[in-house]
Amino acid sequence: MSKHTPYHRHTITIPVGDSFCTAWLHLPSRVQRPPVVVMGHGMGATREMRLDAYAERFAARGIASVAFTYRNFGDSGGTHRQELNVKGQLEDWEAVLAHTRNRDDVDGSRIAIWGTSFGGGHAITIASRHPELAAAVAQCPFTDGLLSALRTSPGESLRLQGLLIRDLLAAATRREPVCLPFAGAHGDVAIMTAPDALPGYQSLVPEGGTFVNSTRARAIPRMIRYRPGRRTKKIQIPILFCVSSTDTVAPAGPTLKYAHRAPRGVVRTYAAGHFDFYTGEPFEQLVAEQTEFLAKHLSPQTPEGLR
Repeated sequence: MSKHTPYHRHTITIPVGDSFCTAWLHLPSRVQRPPVVVMGHGMGATREMRLDAYAERFAARGIASVAFTYRNFGDSGGTHRQELNVKGQLEDWEAVLAHTRNRDDVDGSRIAIWGTSFGGGHAITIASRHPELAAAVAQCPFTDGLLSALRTSPGESLRLQGLLIRDLLAAATRREPVCLPFAGAHGDVAIMTAPDALPGYQSLVPEGGTFVNSTRARAIPRMIRYRPGRRTKKIQIPILFCVSSTDTVAPAGPTLKYAHRAPRGVVRTYAAGHFDFYTGEPFEQLVAEQTEFLAKHLSPQTPEGLR
């Protein structure tokens, strides 16, 4: 690699409705109008939680990226703080895609999408809506909220229902929302209580990061109703599924069933946990394979100095 920086990173603001999403634009150095991948994270996560690690590798291959944080989270706008809204997040994806398509510094005719965890479910949904995209990557994707909910014990379900009822009453009477953690320890009332969930989230948050481990309980039925895996058979573009064979958050069984329905799907499985994908050896393997997949379908120029 040459001595020059292989990319330039800019913080940008993307209007969405009457608010905005904040994003990082990674531009490869010395590449004119590169292809670009739009990147979205998982449940409550912000772009600081290792999206830059992937973006930097893509940039070194001549692929730009727009990695954004959803409204209501991190440093993005939104008046309903910490509220996870599936419809709203899909609107964020659509707005970021439209913004990216109209930028002068990237090639809007060569766009791919990349999502991880809950964002992997969104990538499936968006890919099914946009046959003009070049490719998609769904990493350890959330595919079926109903099937995930059925894995919850009766005791946990009752406690979650109690919080939901209290939060809905709070919304109806305009009181402060009732919240619960995204990730908690075993025995906690949280969206995820698998042994690796809480330490997994904590391992991804950098010093000074904007992640808050909390969401409004009214998100629970929205997540249960969200079943993006059912749309895989409608995806017309090449899509790479990166699946954890030991996933405690997005179970591999339903994910693999849905992934194999995608007409142009490529499925890769890894013996690493849901939160192991972002660091260490699993990350190195994943990012290398994802970069090759994206390069195949986006045809980037090799940055000067790397030829």
